[in-house]
Formats: sequence, C-alpha cells, structure tokens
Amino acid sequence: MKPAMESTADESQDQSQEKKGCFECCIKCLGGVPYASLVATILCFSGVALFCGCGHVALTGTVTILENHFSKINSDHAVLTDVIQLMQYIIYGIASFFFLYGIILLAEGFYTTSAVKELHNEFKTTVCGRCISGMFVFLTYILGIAWLGVFGFSAVPVFLFYNMWSTCVAMRSPVANITSVDSICVDIRQYGIIPWNATPGKACGSTLGDICNTSEFYLSYHLYIVACAGAGATVIALLIYMMATTYNYAVLKFKSREDCCTKF
Repeated sequence: MKPAMESTADESQDQSQEKKGCFECCIKCLGGVPYASLVATILCFSGVALFCGCGHVALTGTVTILENHFSKINSDHAVLTDVIQLMQYIIYGIASFFFLYGIILLAEGFYTTSAVKELHNEFKTTVCGRCISGMFVFLTYILGIAWLGVFGFSAVPVFLFYNMWSTCVAMRSPVANITSVDSICVDIRQYGIIPWNATPGKACGSTLGDICNTSEFYLSYHLYIVACAGAGATVIALLIYMMATTYNYAVLKFKSREDCCTKF
C-alpha cells in the first residue's frame, strides 16, 4: 500500500508541475504579444478598408451626379472624370500597400517586443535589426504626415455635399419663409470642380431638391463621411504605430549600449 500511495503522490506532483509549466509558458507567450501594434493593425486595416471601399463608391456616385445634373456635355468634365479614375486606381494601390505594411509592422512588433523583454534567448539585438527598426520609425512618421493630408483632403467632399444638403433642408423648412424657391441655387462651378463654361453648372429650386432626393446623392454623401472617418482612424493607427516603434527602437538602442558596456 505504501509504495502505491507514494507513486500516486509522485504522479499528482508531476501533473501539478506540468500544469504550472504550461501556465508559465502561456504567460510568457502572452507577454511577448505587442498589444499596441496589434490594436494599431486592426485599426489601420479597418480605417484603410473604410476609406478605400467607401471612397471608391462615393467617387463613382459623384461622377453620376455631375453628368446627370451639372455638366451635360462630356468635354466639360472630361478632366475631372480622368482625375477621379486616377484616384480610384490610387485607392487600389493604397489598400494593397497598407495590407502588406500592417502585417510587416505587426511582425516587427512581435520581434522587437520579444527582444525588449528578453523572453527568448534567440531574440537578440543586432545592428541590422536596429537599423530596420529605425527605418520603420522614419517610414511610419512619413506615412502619418501623408495621411494627415489625406484626412484633410477627404473632408473637402464632405463639406461640399453638406452645403448642398443644408441648402435643401433650408428650402423644405417651413420656418425659412422663402418667397421664391427658384432663387436658391447651388453653383458647383465656384468650387473649381468643373469649368465656368459648363452647362448648366448649377441647380436651383425644385431641381436642387430633386438632386438631394436621389439615391446617388444620399449614398455618396454618407459614404464620404465614412471614408473621412476611416482616414481619421488610419491616422490614429499610424500614431499608435509611431509610439510603439519609437519606444521599441529607443529601448533596443539603450540595451545595445548596455551590452557594449558589460563586455568591457
């Protein structure tokens, strides 16, 4: 009986040590997860997807509105149509680039976090690794500044569509006390979107109200708002990337100096 009891106790002790070892291994692995980079990657993917998807559809709706109501002659808005098509191709490139760049930054975050916390012996700081981290810091700063410009640019169509929408709301408001509805107009030519000789170039009264009631206007207006919000989310994601990559690079550089000092 005594040997049997001892073997049972040994087995239970081995099982408890095995569970403790698995628990410590899980905690160690979770400690190496770059949570800041993970949140930034999810936010970056979501923001870029909203900006690219909604912006592409909204640009197509804008061309439809211009062709049907503001510029009946194709030669008047030919340049604008070419610019919009070019912007749609650029959107494809932005989506592809940021999909790859987000994955690379997340992988770099896993590497630098493990090296900073010294979780694994094989993750050591090297000159090449620090140079790559510094390159990502510089590139992320440049992209962050560029996306600030994109965010400001994406607010322009929101402003234009809001002006049209607010004008239509003012016409339908019973408090406005408007004597002649036909005197209220929206002239797209003053924004420089189409040339001054475009026909008709503006919409007044009931025609303007009909434009605001179309599905193209309603859809494009709200898609531009979502695209602007997506650009803002991307800016926030890049800001988080900046902080995470800068912190990791600074710690890696400091640890490399410590290693050089301990060698002598």
